[in-house]
Amino acid sequence: HICFLDFEGTQFSHEMIAFGAVFATLNKDGTIKTSKRPLKLYIKSKNKVGKFVENLTGISDYDLQNMGVSFSSAMKDLKRYCGLYFSKCAFITFGSHDFRIFNQSIAYNLDSPKDITEVIHKGFFDFQGFISEFCRDEQNNPYSLENYLSVYHIDFQGRAHDPKYDAYNLMLLYDAFIKEKEITQAEYIKMLSHASHLPTPIAQSIKQLASGEDVKQEDFIRYVKEYLE
Repeated sequence: HICFLDFEGTQFSHEMIAFGAVFATLNKDGTIKTSKRPLKLYIKSKNKVGKFVENLTGISDYDLQNMGVSFSSAMKDLKRYCGLYFSKCAFITFGSHDFRIFNQSIAYNLDSPKDITEVIHKGFFDFQGFISEFCRDEQNNPYSLENYLSVYHIDFQGRAHDPKYDAYNLMLLYDAFIKEKEITQAEYIKMLSHASHLPTPIAQSIKQLASGEDVKQEDFIRYVKEYLE
């Protein structure tokens, strides 16, 4: 079971102001079997949202005051949403900043339910950090969520920076990564061919292999000799 999460935070204090969640049950091969209707909640922060974040997300201080719940209440709602499998869930986000938002919210809310936040801490997994080990752009930088979806020929659903849709699109990316092994393999070869951190002889050999040519032992030894000279 996986709960795909996306957190939006304040501009300066990085407190959570909204989250989206999609709970999914997996098949034995790791693909998505079923998923629940996305959950979205606004959360009252101790500090102001900030103009940049308001413009980016469409979430204002007014929205939080009128539709927001406490961080503690939101965590309890998330547990109820996941149901009986909450304690056995992986909690997957796209990027490490979500983890920072989560921790900042705990720091600002001393009444947060420790039994719930500890389960989420234990199950946290950054999918962007994982997929970027296999797929990056030509400058060796990780893609955005939308661009990763494009790699797997998937259209982004809904509006970016709406946590409900970001969580849902993250689920689509995860499922495509598991299913589309040939795309992942091709992207990994492409990434290796323009990786900047590989030793020169290995990089030369990989570029030759990625272009469809064979590399013999004597080719590799020649690359080593040329590099050392």
